[in-house]
Amino acid sequence: MRVARPITAMLLLAGVTVPGIAPGGADTVPGPVPARVLRVIDGDTIVVRARIWLSQDINIQVRLDGVDAPEIKGKCGRERQLAERARDLISSSSAAGTVVLSNIRNGKYAGRVVARVRVPGGEDFSTTLLKAGLGRVYEGGRRASWCDGS
Repeated sequence: MRVARPITAMLLLAGVTVPGIAPGGADTVPGPVPARVLRVIDGDTIVVRARIWLSQDINIQVRLDGVDAPEIKGKCGRERQLAERARDLISSSSAAGTVVLSNIRNGKYAGRVVARVRVPGGEDFSTTLLKAGLGRVYEGGRRASWCDGS
């Protein structure tokens, strides 16, 4: 029992001193968590390799927080065209490969998280999409159509 206490204390101390790690199974990791963009799926979803611990990386899909972008497999030509532009914008914004994740939480679909994503010292990707007219503010619920011209 005496051996377990020092080990537990060391683990707790390590968890407190490593930036971006949520202690005790919290629902949100505040970040910053460094990551490398592996692939841009569409305007609001990317795949990253995130450094979650010392020499420990994870590949995971990240949905951009607070924005809805058109879908690559959209319901109309307009949506698909806008989706390609949104994807290309995020691809060029992340061309250096390194991004920072913050406010990370579980998404509603298994295996995906929702997070704020930005390049170091740069603008949040959600804001980039909104300013370009390639995204809409999204706070959950049903998505508006990209096909009706609204």
